[in-house]
Formats: sequence, C-alpha cells, structure tokens
Amino acid sequence: MKLIRLSEIDSSMIDLVGGKAAGLGEMIKAGERVPDGFCLTVESYASRDLPEKEVIAAYERLGGGRVAVRSSATAEDLPDASFAGQQDTYLNVEGAGPLTGAVRDCWESLHTERAVAYRAAAGIDEAAMAVVVQRMIDPVTAGVLFTANPVTGCRTEVVIDAAPGLGTAIVEGTVVPDHYVLGHRSPDVPDGEGCLSRAQLEELRAAGLRLQEHFGTPQDVEWAIDADGTLWLLQSRPVTTLFPAPPRTQDTRLYLELGHIQGMLRPATPMGVSLLKLAAGQWFKVAGARVDPRDPMPRLVTIGGRLYFDLTDFMRSASVRKRLGASLEVYGPRVQSAVERMLDDPRFAPRPGLPFRLGTMARGTVIFLPRAIAGLVSSLARPDAARLQAYRGIEEIRRQTAGPAEPATTTERLRWVIQDSHRAVMTIDMAGIVWPLMAGMIAGTAPSALLAGVATDEELDTVLGGMPHNVTTEMDLALWRLAMNAREHRELFLGTPPDELAARYRAGELPDIGLAGFLEKYGMRAAAEIDVGMPRWAEDPAPLLASIANYLRVDDPEQAPDRRFARAAAKAEAMVETLSRRARRARPVRGRLAAFLLRRSRKLTGLREIAKFAWLPALQAARRQLLLVGADLAERGLLERGDDIMFLDLVEARAAVLHGADHRALAAARRAEYERELRRPTVPGALLSDGTDVEALAPRGPVEDGVLTGMAGAAGRATGRARVIRDPSGAHIEPGEILVAPTTDPGWTPLFMTAAGLVTETGSPVAHGPTVAREYGIPAVICVRDATQEIRTGQLITVDGSAGTVRLEEDGG
Repeated sequence: MKLIRLSEIDSSMIDLVGGKAAGLGEMIKAGERVPDGFCLTVESYASRDLPEKEVIAAYERLGGGRVAVRSSATAEDLPDASFAGQQDTYLNVEGAGPLTGAVRDCWESLHTERAVAYRAAAGIDEAAMAVVVQRMIDPVTAGVLFTANPVTGCRTEVVIDAAPGLGTAIVEGTVVPDHYVLGHRSPDVPDGEGCLSRAQLEELRAAGLRLQEHFGTPQDVEWAIDADGTLWLLQSRPVTTLFPAPPRTQDTRLYLELGHIQGMLRPATPMGVSLLKLAAGQWFKVAGARVDPRDPMPRLVTIGGRLYFDLTDFMRSASVRKRLGASLEVYGPRVQSAVERMLDDPRFAPRPGLPFRLGTMARGTVIFLPRAIAGLVSSLARPDAARLQAYRGIEEIRRQTAGPAEPATTTERLRWVIQDSHRAVMTIDMAGIVWPLMAGMIAGTAPSALLAGVATDEELDTVLGGMPHNVTTEMDLALWRLAMNAREHRELFLGTPPDELAARYRAGELPDIGLAGFLEKYGMRAAAEIDVGMPRWAEDPAPLLASIANYLRVDDPEQAPDRRFARAAAKAEAMVETLSRRARRARPVRGRLAAFLLRRSRKLTGLREIAKFAWLPALQAARRQLLLVGADLAERGLLERGDDIMFLDLVEARAAVLHGADHRALAAARRAEYERELRRPTVPGALLSDGTDVEALAPRGPVEDGVLTGMAGAAGRATGRARVIRDPSGAHIEPGEILVAPTTDPGWTPLFMTAAGLVTETGSPVAHGPTVAREYGIPAVICVRDATQEIRTGQLITVDGSAGTVRLEEDGG
C-alpha cells in the first residue's frame, strides 16, 4: 500500500505511515477537526518509486489548490523523540509538478546532517520516510499548545503561544508570540489579549486536554484558526522533554533527588532500587523502627529511574521545618534554595506533629546512643586502633557475604539474596565501621566552627588535602602503580581500544601488570556502584584500562598522581601545625580542642568513603547470584536474557522463580525505558508531585559575562582546556585538562589523576568528587548549572575552587 487517506490511518500503522501521519489519523478518529489529506507510505520511499499518477489523482480529490507537504518519518513524533524540525515541511505547494518535487525533497531531508545527528543522539539507527499531503488552512491566528508546562514540567498547566498568520513563525522563533498559561481545571479563563479571545482560549484548552486524554500523555499541539473563527488541529505529538511524572497523590508533595549526593544521576535499575530498599529496611529494623515488608522505605520514591525522597511531612512539621534549610546544605545551594522557597508556599504550611513516631525515635535512641558515645570516644582517643577495627569490619563483611553453599538451586540463590546478602553489613554499627567513620567526620568538620575568624575556608580546605586512609584514593593510587607497570608496554595500551584490551585480559593474552590483584581487591567497584544492576569492574575492566592509558600520557614527573598526592599531604600537615599554633594563641581553650581535632582528622577523616566500600561486597555477591537466577529464568523462557533480571524487582523475580511468571515483555519495556532515561541530560533536584521542577521557578540572579557560578568544592585555581565527559566508561582525559561532568562518583575518580581541575553540575561538598579532588590538591567547583552544555571540550577555562566560579577565557587558539 503506497497511498492512504488520513482518515483511514490509526496508531497501529506507524511503521507504514510514520509518526506524524499516525498522530493525524488518531486525531481524526477522536473526532477532532483536521485538514483533509493523504499519506504516501514508506513503501514508496523504500522502493524509491514515486507513484506520480496516484499522488496527482489524490491531490485532485482534495480539490487541488495549495497544500502542505510534510515529512512523516517512522522515527518522528515518538514518545521519547519528537524530531521537531529535523525533517522538512513545504507550505503553499500548488500544482502537480511542485507537489511531486516537494515529496522528493521530503524524502531527501531524512538524510540531512542535522537529521542524522539527531537520530544518533536519540539512539535510533534507522528510519524510513512517509509523506503527508494536507489541504492548506489560511490562518488568521496560529500557534502551539502544550498540555503540560514545557519549562517547569507542571502537569496541571496548559501553555498556549499564538501569533498572527502561520504558526511556523513561532516554531522558527522569528516572532514574539502572545503567551498564555492556563490551569487544567481553572473555572475561569482570563480575558484574551492580543490574538485570542476568552472563548478561543477555552476552546484551545479543551481541545488540548481531549488530545492528552486520547493519547494518554501530555501533548504538543500545532493549531490554526481561520477567518471564519474555526479551529483546526494540525499536529499532536508527545511532549518529549518532560521529566517523568511522579506517582499520583491526593495532595501536593515535594520530592528531593538523592542520587547526586552519591554522584549518580543516571537511572537506577528496578532491581537496584528493590535491593536498596530491602537493605535500608533491614538496617532500620535493627535500629528499632517498624518496617513494612511490602515497601520498607515508603518515602523513597522512584521517578524516571532516579531515587527521590518525599520531604513533604518534614516540610509541614512545625517543629522540624525551622531547621530544614540548614540541614540541606550538603545538597548544594540550588537544591537548598529550592526547598527554602517552598517553605513559603501555602501548600506546605506548618502543621502540628512530627514526621516520625516518637516511639520509634525512643527505641532508636536507646539502641543507638550508648553505642555511639562509646564508639566515638574510643575512636577519638585511639584513632589508629579504631581505623584497624574498621578494616577488620570490611574483611568480616566480605567473609560473611560469599553466597549460598554450592551447589545451590535457583530458589536458594534468590532466597539468599533476599534474606542473607545484607545481613552482615546492615548491623547497627556495620561491623564496627560506623564509629571511626563518624569520629572522622566530626574531626573534619568541627574545626571550621571552632576556628571561625582564625582560619580561612581555603586554609581549612588545605587541611583536608592528601588525606590518608581513603579507600577511593588508595584505589586510584594502586591503579597508578599498574600504569607504571605497563610502561614497557606503552604502545600496546595507548594504541588498543579499552574493550579490546579487556577481551585480551579475559583471554589471558595481556601482559601481566598486576591487574588480577587489583581486581581481587577493587573489582566490586563501578560507576553508579550502589546499583546492583551495574556491571562491576571485575566483569568489565575496560574503564580501568582506559584510565591506565590516560596515566601513560603523563610526561611531567611532577604531575604524577602519587607526587601530587604527596604534595597535598605535605601542605596539609604543615597547615595543621600553622593553624594549631595560631588557634592556641588566639583562643587557648578552643584552640587546643581545634588542634586536637585537626590532628585526629588526619588519622580518621579519610575513612569517610569506607561505609559504602564495606557495602560493596554484599552488592557484588548479590549481583552474582541474581545473574545466575536470571540465566536460569532465560533458559526456562521466562526472560529473554540473563541480565534482564535487573529490570525486575525482587517480588517479580520471586514470582518468576516460584510460579513461572513470564516477564519477557515487562523486562524488555523497562530496559527500553531505562535506555531512554540514560540519554536524559538533566535531572530535577527538587520536584513537585504535579511534575514541576522547583528550580525552574526560581528567578535567575545577575550573572557576570563569561563566568559560570557554582559552589566551592575544593580550594585552588587552575586554567586549562576543558574536557566534557558525560560517562566515565572508556573516557579519555589529557594531563592538565579540566574535567567537566554532570556528576562524579568513585567510578569517575581515576580520571582525576591526570586532571588539573573539576567542574560538576551537581554535588555536595561532602560528595565523592570534591572530596577526592581535595585529596589530590586540584580545584573543584560543583553545582554549576548546565556546565556540560555551557562549556565545550577544548575551551580554555579557569576554575576557582575557593570562589566557586568558572571563567570562560578569551582564547586565541
């Protein structure tokens, strides 16, 4: 079938007629007023045979005259990719010759550079082109309508832009349109001003909401009103830029994104979320809380694959909300200010009561407080012994999380994951690790208050540089030693792609540089490693081999990471002595306490990474067992492939193992959704339940030309070429370049070893990125909005980690 009327098309025919034509056919079937027309299907495009006689006959049946000739690619107007403006449209086409020429031009527009690049960015390999021909409308007014606010994400607002004449002027940005924002359920529509009357606004709103109801998702609608006042709908497609909506609730809720604290903005797998909730629920149960086994963490909500915390009850608590703003400093200034603005919103007005049960708090205090006092005092009094205790705790956790005894059945493997995989780590003190860790955090942060007016922030940051006993820093330096072992094979490691090097390693064909020993200790790590769905380095060492190649590019011995770390450590030790003397002279009592804590910080504060490190053996062991479970389910035909198990939750996995539930379609749909979310460039830090990105409501402050403002992460200044990286896997960074990234976690830190500075879009001063940056003595600026879009690779920038600014330099080359 090469030609078909629009009125005969529905959404099931998208592979034949493309996204635009399928949408138009659905609009007609829904009873909407759409200009009459026909579609030349992809069969004609595929054969490169234009049936001119049939096209001209169909054109004459429309009555001839002026028509619009519009592309309708099979990859167009999809739920996750609109392709707006990527292929061509021709208006006011009149006559048989111009019509067939416009059709051929539409075909060719599928292969323009911009369309090919857009498909590549959207992860779409191939597309075919159908062409829509429609009778032209002579509009008095035209424009676009969104059934959700495309700027803020609010799902309860309709946004209408209107201008005289053709709507293309709005789409192309050549006019300033009249702009209207209407509530979905507002009883009254304001008097129209400019192009549209009140009645027309109401008619447009109603049409948009009908289309949203029909298609089941917010819509981007093109429309026109002719000289008779008749409304015509020209196109409707999903609003693809919206962040996924939170779960529906009875009242307005505020959700706080948690991933950026851990340096994780990518979506989590469903199994990752399920196991995380299970593990957290086990700890809270040990700590005396009542836990619902069906949902151990009800305030932890998954939105767009990201983990959000429901902060609403804390916002509304009269006794808690006063201290809420200060407690959110670790989330960075953007999120903190967003939440503080919401405190003035009447929807979060204070109410009596607490967001938790007093009985739970009392039980937790009885269990926790005596242990905490004893553990903290002991750790501060005997820091070396406390540190050794923490290391012994890691080994004990490793020993107890080896997995079920072999041979094990699939049922036994899944039962072990659910009941036993986290038993050793989710104790009240994590096998003795918590108290040295907390003592180190106190020793690292308390001097700031004690030395107010005596020491600058930059001096206190210097104290935290070159911090020993940090498992992530130790890992990075161990990787540097592997690179030194690889120097005699430099050409091999520099000239071979990381994936190929990894394949050679697995085949036993790579020179022995000590990688096996490294993976024995650190192979449980990965980017986004708190997600059990993520492959570990032990499974795929390609990212490590890419880092080794980066290190082999270091030519200046003084820039060697071990020397940089040693210099930062020496500066820190010297600063401790300087501040100790200065503090004792200025404030004898407080100065002595500050000096004591400064010295203790050098022995304990490096342990701040150890809690998550201690958790990783449980995650790695659980992952091994889950993959074996998945392999069995795939063999039984209940999953397509073994690692599809990561796109189920634990309840669904149990249903498959025990009852034979077929989850192939479910896992495939979730995998596709996950891969779409991987391409999302930004994630809201604070989100309302109606979909509103709270940060988008904030007015932008004054900005100096050429300067991006963020938050101080690690002191110092550096000027260098930017290297924008969005995924650390296989990433390359030259010595002296400044790493610009959306976020960082321990999976990124090997890149720091050759970087001159760090810029991230999210984060917290206590997150992994700035922590490790301080320890290498490189400046870091965090929470720089849209940094990966504002800065381009190769651009000369200056990072001021004390002021929290990034200057885009004038660059002659």
